[in-house]
Amino acid sequence: MELDIDIEDWPAAAWEALAERAAQAAGEGEPLLANPRLMVSLLFTSDAEVHTLNREWRERDKPTNVLSFPMLEREELEALAPDGPPEMLGDIALAYETCASEAQEKDVSLEAHATHLIVHGLLHLAGHDHVDSDEQAEAMEALETRILAKLGIADPYGD
Repeated sequence: MELDIDIEDWPAAAWEALAERAAQAAGEGEPLLANPRLMVSLLFTSDAEVHTLNREWRERDKPTNVLSFPMLEREELEALAPDGPPEMLGDIALAYETCASEAQEKDVSLEAHATHLIVHGLLHLAGHDHVDSDEQAEAMEALETRILAKLGIADPYGD
């Protein structure tokens, strides 16, 4: 998977390298994400920008930590051959102020929390969800936890 990363309104840090590691681990945990044809746009931005996107595209008038905008259905992703032209999987946007606040509340580093949210967003782009049922949520959380463990990040859903 190729990432197109844009960083605005986040403090200086190695966000690109962090995102690449998160994407690599996500591809190891969810093989559909390992397709070399896939492209993902990843935006590190402000709460104000994510608020605007959330209001415009999801009709929710508030910021959130991460937004995912898939461009392929899971069935299309499953059928995507590894050879061929690049294919846009979707877009992800991370809101700095919300991410930083949540990291502080959870007593984890901003880097660890951002990694978690990138993995979470990528799994959404791959067709995983946590909205429709408890079983669905548990399966997605378990997959996230396994992927993050490979990166040395503790279970974000644990007590």
